[in-house]
Amino acid sequence: MIKLNKLTDYAIVLMAELVRYPDQLLASQQLAIRCHLEPPTSAKVMKQLTIAGLVESVRGAGGGYRLSSTCRSPSIADVIQAMDGPIALTECSSHSGLCSHESVCGLRHHWHTISRVIADALDGIALADLMTLPATDGSADAAPIPRQTRS
Repeated sequence: MIKLNKLTDYAIVLMAELVRYPDQLLASQQLAIRCHLEPPTSAKVMKQLTIAGLVESVRGAGGGYRLSSTCRSPSIADVIQAMDGPIALTECSSHSGLCSHESVCGLRHHWHTISRVIADALDGIALADLMTLPATDGSADAAPIPRQTRS
């Protein structure tokens, strides 16, 4: 099974909240409450997203976090890479020299291709795309997610 680690999953949830309110500064505590996370977890994730340049931190009274001015439409891939590094299914897909079988492996090129396809697919999904719910009747239409009220 391929799955995201918890902090990366939380990072996507937190970033989606920032995308939902792009013009607001949201404190880490406020984000934790809105996203049903523990405040220390929210703070830890937001710090890492700030270091990666996806969000900006404003200090002081009335401060908080907002989407970085250079990253107004982040993708799922952007968040995964900020939290976990390059998207790769195997170690040899991201860096050379990490596997003792690299020189004799006939599959390395294929793992590169598969990893690139997955990374491209994730890069094609903007967090804003997650702001819609699939229709329940099986049609292709989607309904917007209701916005939360301000805290």
